[in-house]
Amino acid sequence: MAVSAVNNTNLQNTLIDNLNISKVDTDNKAAFDNLFSSALSMYQDADRLQKAAETSEINFALGYATSTHDLAIAQQKANIALQYTVRVTNKALEAYKELMNMQL
Repeated sequence: MAVSAVNNTNLQNTLIDNLNISKVDTDNKAAFDNLFSSALSMYQDADRLQKAAETSEINFALGYATSTHDLAIAQQKANIALQYTVRVTNKALEAYKELMNMQL
């Protein structure tokens, strides 16, 4: 599962434009920037660990690496990172849906 690189600023501007937000408080913008950066970093870390696990599997299959212990560690790290990323994403979507269902 590969995650393509995303330009942080362009995506933020696109999201803000699509939501028709004309005035964003500087504190809220800073909070969003921090949250977005953390989420982007989480996806990039999960992608990096997935690629490292795939590389370890290929090296083991080709006979370049003989340690099953290192292979298992790489696979487990990638698995945990992926599970964490999926859970955080699901919780964020749940929170978004709950906010959208609120009546003012």
